[in-house]
Amino acid sequence: MSLGTPEALSHLRRDPALKRVIRQVGPCTLKPARRQPYEALVRAIAHQQVHGRAAEAILGRFLACCPGPGFPAPEAVLALSPETMRGCGLSANKVLAIRDIAEKAAAGIVPSRAAARRLSDEALIERLLPLRGVGRWTVEMLLIFTLGRPDVLPVDDFGVREGYRLAAGLPEQPRPKALAEIGLAWAPYRTTAAWYLWRAADLAKEGRFRPPQAL
Repeated sequence: MSLGTPEALSHLRRDPALKRVIRQVGPCTLKPARRQPYEALVRAIAHQQVHGRAAEAILGRFLACCPGPGFPAPEAVLALSPETMRGCGLSANKVLAIRDIAEKAAAGIVPSRAAARRLSDEALIERLLPLRGVGRWTVEMLLIFTLGRPDVLPVDDFGVREGYRLAAGLPEQPRPKALAEIGLAWAPYRTTAAWYLWRAADLAKEGRFRPPQAL
C-alpha cells in the first residue's frame, strides 16, 4: 500500500481536522529511504539528542573510519575499537548501542529489508525493542521512513500530538492514549495522517499555519 494515495486522502478528509491540514499542505510527499533496517537504526542512534547537522558530522567521521563503499557492514563496525568510535564524537552510551545493533544485525536478529517485509509492524517492534538504545518511537520511525509502512501512528511523538492540537483547535495536546483512540478512525492510513500532522506543526513554527477559526 503506497502513501498519499487518493484513497488515503479521501479517507482522511472525513476527519474535519485532517481535512483542514490536507487543504493547507497539499499532496503528501513522504518517500521512505531505501535503507537496510540496521543502517536506519545506527543512524537513529547517532541522531538521538543531537542537532541534525552535528549528528551528520559525527556520522561522517564514523563512516570515514570504515573502508569501502556504502554504509559499513555490521562486522566492520564491530572491528572498530570503542575508543575509535568515541573519537568520532559518539557518546559512550551510543557506542554501546551501535555495537549492540551491529551484533544483533550480524546474528540476524535485526532483519534485512527483505526479511522485514515478511514481518508485521508489531512483530518488528517486539523484535527490535530489546536492542540497546532502541525504544518504540525509534522503531516506529524505522517503520515509517525506511520501510514505508502505511498504518503507523507514533502517538508519543511531540510533533504529531502538537499537529493534532493545532488542526483541531485544542487548548492543549491530546495525551498519547487519547490520540491513539482518535487515530483508530484514520486506519489503514495512519502513517499519512501522522505525516500531515508533522507538517501542521512545521507550518506553525514558520508562522504559516492557519488555525480552524481562520479558515
